[in-house]
Amino acid sequence: MQDAQNAANEEGKSSAGDKYETGRAMMQIERDQAAVQLDEAMKLKRTLNQINANEHHNVVSLGSIVTTNSFRAFVAVGPPKLNVDGNEYFIITPMSPLGKVLIGLKAGADFTFNNKQNVVVEIS
Repeated sequence: MQDAQNAANEEGKSSAGDKYETGRAMMQIERDQAAVQLDEAMKLKRTLNQINANEHHNVVSLGSIVTTNSFRAFVAVGPPKLNVDGNEYFIITPMSPLGKVLIGLKAGADFTFNNKQNVVVEIS
């Protein structure tokens, strides 16, 4: 981000007139995009920092590993899927449609998602 700002500041006027303004505007857009990406990454980092890996969960919440009759999920933020010891886990954010359904459920709870009946088998 700093490189984009420095490049924008160093862009000098040329005999082409508009070239300076166009180059500066392009570098400002690049800097703004980098700032948005950095902000999103910082939000994700703050969310991940809230997870205590040693905590056992009695209800589905941020940091829970949820096993249902049809899938395994980790309630967090990150890539869409994660493979651990040969098991595939979906990364479900608490604000996603499925996350909103799962949050607060206990082991043994039934829930319907996408017209499919599921059961929470285990929460850890």
